[in-house]
Amino acid sequence: MNPPRPAVDGQFRQPTDVTWDKQGDIFISDGYINSRVAKYDKNGDWVKQWGDKGNKPGEFNTPHSIAADANGNIYVADRGNRRIQVFDPDGTFLREIRIDVPLPPVVHPWMGNPPSPQAAAAQNGAPWAICITPGPTQYLYSSDAYPGRVYKLTLDGKVVGVLGSSGRQMKQFGWIHEIACPSENEIYVAELLNWRVQKLLLHPAK
Repeated sequence: MNPPRPAVDGQFRQPTDVTWDKQGDIFISDGYINSRVAKYDKNGDWVKQWGDKGNKPGEFNTPHSIAADANGNIYVADRGNRRIQVFDPDGTFLREIRIDVPLPPVVHPWMGNPPSPQAAAAQNGAPWAICITPGPTQYLYSSDAYPGRVYKLTLDGKVVGVLGSSGRQMKQFGWIHEIACPSENEIYVAELLNWRVQKLLLHPAK
């Protein structure tokens, strides 16, 4: 149905991810049909929702992943709008993050022909999965499907590291659909096309 039926409190249509803030409140990105974030308290009782379909601040086009930092701010991977939006725990828009790392000279998609230049630009850096590390200094990791990279960012959106490419080998990726980062230099990526999880131990230059 296009446009889809309006979102309903306490009901979901293909949600994509979940996170918790420091209070234990629950935030769900609801995601493929609805275009919103839903908030529950730590007991599982409905609190509120925010967002709708669109490209303005606080609107979403396929909110595909969600994470919270130590201050309780909520980061939403707004995949279709090629950005990460940041909100306070009450859903007040704070800022957006865009990943603008140039495409490498040679890109091999996981399958099929390379996309057009316009489609490649729209996919490059578009966040499919995000996570935030613990610790006194937190980092944000994000992944895209094309060219198939993982990005390490500061929480204010500065890119400090890039790794990977599309493919089937180790350290190559086929549509990372979920990512976990239990520490700054240890990440786990779940790949849709390759049907696997890779554990990556990073060795940043000292």
